[in-house]
Amino acid sequence: MKKIFVLALLLFLGFGLAGCELGGGETGDPYSYDTLTVFFVPSRDAQYILDTTEPLKVLLKDELARLGITVGEVIIEVGTTYEAVGEGMVSGTVDVGFLPGGTYALYSQTGNVDVILASTRAGLSKDSPNAIDWNDGEPTTGDPTNQVTFYRSLMVAGPSPVGRALAAKVNNGEALTWDDVNSATWCIQGPTSSAGTVYPSVLLYNMFGNKVTDLDNVVNAGGYGPSMSQLAAGNCDVSTIYADARRDYAVAWENPVGDGGYGRPASIWAETDVILVTGGIFNDTISISTVTVNLTLKLALQLAFINIVNTPIGLEIFEVYNHQGYKVVVDADYEDARTAQQIILGDD
Repeated sequence: MKKIFVLALLLFLGFGLAGCELGGGETGDPYSYDTLTVFFVPSRDAQYILDTTEPLKVLLKDELARLGITVGEVIIEVGTTYEAVGEGMVSGTVDVGFLPGGTYALYSQTGNVDVILASTRAGLSKDSPNAIDWNDGEPTTGDPTNQVTFYRSLMVAGPSPVGRALAAKVNNGEALTWDDVNSATWCIQGPTSSAGTVYPSVLLYNMFGNKVTDLDNVVNAGGYGPSMSQLAAGNCDVSTIYADARRDYAVAWENPVGDGGYGRPASIWAETDVILVTGGIFNDTISISTVTVNLTLKLALQLAFINIVNTPIGLEIFEVYNHQGYKVVVDADYEDARTAQQIILGDD
């Protein structure tokens, strides 16, 4: 019966996934799991992620039940770091992880982590590889009619004197030197964060032969919220962020400190400027631990997440990461991310 179920899932995967549902002819005991542990990386405030994804516990359990998989409880957590989520998947303490491409590229090399889906997201009103094109003082907006499978990392200069000097040079059409970028204090993310560390390092390596880790003053901010907060406070001159992060933190930028904001006197669009832009980064993954997730559950999870994101409540949940859809991908799609990791790890 389990083999029949797998064949049915494979047929559905072959003939298109969106809105799919297994037929009602299955009999016998379905696969059963006491718990299914889903972890998110801390790219936003952990409590905000938990609050936003709370409905997913019931939605995922119900959708898997429709597909013949019984789960006693879906547990959702936010990892303390990107690496903690990857390590949990390698060990089998995390069943499903929402991982950036760089994190996936690193931990999949163990053989214990496998990608099942990549996110799609709305394209942005700005998508230029030239930093100055982002600095018109106007908000970057989304275009939901243009679904893309990539995003960029931006290196954004804040309101500190050093940040303003870097921004002025870029906006005057002058090329930055290594001495320019090395004069700043940088807020970055963990070593496997695609937008926060990996691709900024590749860019600096291609421009100057140096990586983010070669900068004299680097702070691992431990999340994009803390990174933007430190940028606003002037503790960091430059932050490495995903391309639509300024949209996500625009309100907090101007809100009073007592209300959880950063207390800035003007908008994030007026007080920050892009100084460097990376190439396209393959979108976030939904990945599984091969230690705990077998083929049957893997295929069911692919269908379940695609079906959920195609509902209004599902779309609202996954907006926490700006995901607007999912498509099936394979491990080979992340070879470029592995190449980037080799540069980071010094294996180039």
